[in-house]
Amino acid sequence: MIAVFGSANMDLVAYVSKAPNMGETVNGHRFRTVPGGKGANQAIAAARAGGEVAFLGAVGDDGFGAEMRSTLAEAGVDVRGLRQVPGPSGIAHIVVDDDGANSIIVVPGANGTITGPSGEDLAAIAGSSALLLQLELPMAAVVAAAQAGNVAGVPVFLTPAPAQPLPAELLEAVTTLVPNEHEAAAITGVKGADGALEALLELVEEAVITLGSDGALYGSRTGERLRVPAVKVDAVDTTAAGDTFVGALAVARAERMSVAEALHFASTAAALSVQREGASTSMPARREIEDALS
Repeated sequence: MIAVFGSANMDLVAYVSKAPNMGETVNGHRFRTVPGGKGANQAIAAARAGGEVAFLGAVGDDGFGAEMRSTLAEAGVDVRGLRQVPGPSGIAHIVVDDDGANSIIVVPGANGTITGPSGEDLAAIAGSSALLLQLELPMAAVVAAAQAGNVAGVPVFLTPAPAQPLPAELLEAVTTLVPNEHEAAAITGVKGADGALEALLELVEEAVITLGSDGALYGSRTGERLRVPAVKVDAVDTTAAGDTFVGALAVARAERMSVAEALHFASTAAALSVQREGASTSMPARREIEDALS
């Protein structure tokens, strides 16, 4: 079972020809609401990729919260660890341009009430085969969950987004760090994926830097280095590509695929997701991933 301790947001998505600059107003051509949040996205991605998944987080007592709970459950995610708190659920305002690029503003809502894992959360983490973390919950909660996973001998995957300083006690508990190139540079102060990877491996056991259309770069302290090319597709919406990659990667590693096989599996899942609009709505099923790999 894969445990995901993270955020659940309702994504408010505006589609535009060109994203506005500061102080600029542009006309959009479409709007939609889609259940998301990096935690919920990774949980749904892992479940659709064939994993048994439990989601640990919080939603508000509003309509968005009810819809997000339903969406997770319908994807096959165990939502017994999804608590309800008074007040609004988290939201993310997303602008997607005609090239599929996006910019995102997150308002935490219920996610901000999580100060640490509950007793039930700790039990779920200890009984899992992998723990997925992101940075849309308060940092103290993320650190506590990572440390719980580490103590229990559970591989801890961290997506360091939104990019921010990472405390030493968090990095010490992380098994696999999965930043994009921007996040890797922000963490290390090193520009260029190859140099950033070497700097990351001074902090964690293994790292995967996702490079968008340039694929992914993997390294571990054992000396292994791999570069996996991206599957070439026409991107429609890249909103959930990173979360799809991480969810699928965790499933592949839990199934004991080799590192190369797991990276190809995850890259293929991400490539399928960017060909569709939305976050949770774009994530491929296991059969789709296997068909694309065959």
